[in-house]
Amino acid sequence: MPLSEFELIERYFRRCGAVRADVRLGVGDDAALLEPGAGTTLVAAVDTLVEGVHFPPGCCAESIGHRALAVNLSDLAAMGARPAWALLALTLPAAEASWLEAFTSGFAALAEAHQVALVGGDTTHGPLVVTVTLLGQVPAGAALRRSGAAPGDALFVSGTPGDAAAGLALEQGRLAAGEHEAFLRKRFLFPTPRVALGERLRRHASACIDVSDGLLADAGKLARASGCGVELEAERLPFSAALGALGTRQARELALTGGDDYELCFAVPADALGRLEAELPAAQWGYTRIGTLCAGAAVRVRDATGELSVATAGYDHFSAPQS
Repeated sequence: MPLSEFELIERYFRRCGAVRADVRLGVGDDAALLEPGAGTTLVAAVDTLVEGVHFPPGCCAESIGHRALAVNLSDLAAMGARPAWALLALTLPAAEASWLEAFTSGFAALAEAHQVALVGGDTTHGPLVVTVTLLGQVPAGAALRRSGAAPGDALFVSGTPGDAAAGLALEQGRLAAGEHEAFLRKRFLFPTPRVALGERLRRHASACIDVSDGLLADAGKLARASGCGVELEAERLPFSAALGALGTRQARELALTGGDDYELCFAVPADALGRLEAELPAAQWGYTRIGTLCAGAAVRVRDATGELSVATAGYDHFSAPQS
């Protein structure tokens, strides 16, 4: 006999995620009762993942659960916020026990790692769609924003962008398998949100954005929000060994224009660079300087030969092909 909606929630979601003392009432009532800390600002983000758009049909359920929360964790990381509570709206074509067990395993493992409590949501029948709303906290007045950078600020990125785009291409059969296939697939299927780095950047960054639609496009968004242009240095782009194995040209294109990395792109004033390196050593925290904010509105990429021609639009839901 198929599970009822109440049974589904009771079995898979009532105890999914971390247990927090600031949750007065969680899953099971009409709404949650939460207690934000004194002197903090509430931070809210919501993202939707649609089968065939954000992940290929047949993608493993554990990955879908992980990614559904990871994309929101990345948004809060870009604000310098600490995540706390999540709401999950899940539309399912069928309530299959094996799928739900794998999905909740992926979601719960990441939620527990970041002390996130699942406090409510909704389930319904239809095409596979997952929407997560994530709430977090940041000290009052301390949140990072896309605006705030100025010409002369250095621009950085965490991790090795482009890996996830290569992993998606492998999932879709658009890239030939090689010795690094498992690494690249994992980078797409199980991205690592940079929450700890985001919190610490509150003391250093003038602006920050998470890289979800492509590094060049998202760096451009940060620059525009700050009333600046930006120049990226192609030789500084950090490639993983797996991405570099594809060759410099393809690796560079994927690093600049591929989405789904969920890394942080952030700006730091020139006079704060010494303190950044002293308190958050790049070798330990895994970030790389890739360019500089400049006057004007141009978004440029340069190498030793001059300016490169690279598409800057990034991913757009209403112009991009489906997965």
